[in-house]
Amino acid sequence: MSEQEREQAERSVGEFTLAAPVSAESAVPLPYPVPEPDEQWELPNGFAHVFYGEGNRGIVRPVIMADGFSLGKSDLKWLYTGLDRDYPLLSGLRRRGRDVILLGFDERSASVLDNAEAAMAAILRTSAEQLGDAPLTVGGFSMGGLVTRYALAKMEMRRMDHRTRLYFSYDSPHRGAAVPIGLQAFSHFIPVPNPFARQMNSPAARQMLWRHYDPATGEIGIAPERKEFLEELARIGGWPQIPLKLALANGRGDGTGLPIPPGETALKVERIYPGTTFYTQAQGKDVIVAELKRRFPSAEKTITTNEFPELDGAPGGTLRSYGILADALKKAGAQVDLRHEEVCFVPSISAVAIRDIDQQKDLYVNIDGLAPEESEFDEFICSSDTTAHTAITQELGEWLLDRLPD
Repeated sequence: MSEQEREQAERSVGEFTLAAPVSAESAVPLPYPVPEPDEQWELPNGFAHVFYGEGNRGIVRPVIMADGFSLGKSDLKWLYTGLDRDYPLLSGLRRRGRDVILLGFDERSASVLDNAEAAMAAILRTSAEQLGDAPLTVGGFSMGGLVTRYALAKMEMRRMDHRTRLYFSYDSPHRGAAVPIGLQAFSHFIPVPNPFARQMNSPAARQMLWRHYDPATGEIGIAPERKEFLEELARIGGWPQIPLKLALANGRGDGTGLPIPPGETALKVERIYPGTTFYTQAQGKDVIVAELKRRFPSAEKTITTNEFPELDGAPGGTLRSYGILADALKKAGAQVDLRHEEVCFVPSISAVAIRDIDQQKDLYVNIDGLAPEESEFDEFICSSDTTAHTAITQELGEWLLDRLPD
């Protein structure tokens, strides 16, 4: 590979985003074509596809489900696929006479507050078009759970009748999500603007990430946007009070995380960004989590954290954070030594809103041994096994279906 080719390869590495399996394009299709929606709605900052339940000629028993975090516009065809492929959640809903309303966003990385405008509009339109008076079920996956939580709480504060009896969130980061700080820093170490960097520095990322790497200052901490978001949530009451609140977590509840020892090499790179190395998160002061090196233009940077818990191996829904980057590097011609493909993205304690992430003892707590009343939810379930963030499993899918209101 020539020097010019190496330079071009370094510049091309950031052409990817971290995406959860529920809404990402997949090589595994459904065993049947995704059906055409019965209705399509344009909404402020978003849109919706409506699929009537079996035997229904309109919206009778609606379930609104909001898309999660990524970069760019929602693709509701892929969302339908992700929600019906591994476990047929949507088919199960529709067989039970439930009308599925998939809520998408014009920009999935926009502020949660902005995308909540789409959720509120979808709720109001559903009520206006509904046949009969069956209560609504409203919720979402990952960020979608935060969007709908905020929307319902805001409607209650404004004394607007949302007619929702059940709110659910599916592996949503109520106490924050975790993307390794070294990966966040690397997105901005790439010497050209790129999608990965835009995603990591987007309004939604800055609101949802427990700790954020600021490319302008190099500082690592709670983003101002997150502080403002949490203050705004508190201002409107934090949670909707009228509906029953359910949470589903893709991580385990017994305190068992991933077999990822802290301070180990997670990913080492040669040929492109030669010598760049990422380490699993360890506790302590001035802990090295990444050594970044590039040749065009030549630069080196060491990324350290202070007083972080061991996030990468924590109990929680996983994301192929290092695996996705490794794929992009290999595509560009790099040689990679990938040792930990998946790490925790949404800790279980965050998904069920029972503890904050800050302390090691809380991050790895045995949730099953806690009083359920410690959670901010009325009822929740943690997965029996560690599963991918927002993965639709039979265990979680059946639990949700069994709790839908009459």
